[in-house]
This record gives sequence, structure tokens and C-alpha cells, in this order.
Amino acid sequence: MSFTPELIAELEVLALFNLDSSQEGIKIHANAAPALVAAAKRLHEKQLTDQPDGGYLTSLGHDAAESVQLLLNILKTPQPA
Repeated sequence: MSFTPELIAELEVLALFNLDSSQEGIKIHANAAPALVAAAKRLHEKQLTDQPDGGYLTSLGHDAAESVQLLLNILKTPQPA
């Protein structure tokens, strides 16, 4: 499996969620980048969010967003020489 532009856009949307609060969702506006609008719709179709324009994470979506954000933190952390 490779990282397609579509998959990367979905990862970017998942990275936008605040995992500290299950009461805080996101809204991808219709005038946002088309790749993000389409990614939000695909995440909804995959049952990771409750709305096609973002909304709130489902339980599976929370797990996915947590994994994405953990991976981003690992990759951003400078490794000792």
C-alpha cells in the first residue's frame, strides 16, 4: 500500500481533530481546498465521522485520529544522533 494524495488528505483531516474533547468536532467548509472537502466526505463514508463535512469522530474515527496524531508526534520528534 502506498500513500496516495487522497489518503494523505484523509490523514490531514484526522489530524485536525482535538482528541482532548469528544464534544469538539470540526467543520470543513465548502470553500475549503477541494481535496479536504473530498477527504472529509470519504471519512464519513468509512464511518470515521458522523457528518460528511467533518462533524464528530465516531469511536473508530477517534482510534484512527489518535493513531495519526501519535505518528505525527513520533515523526516530528528529533531523534538523538
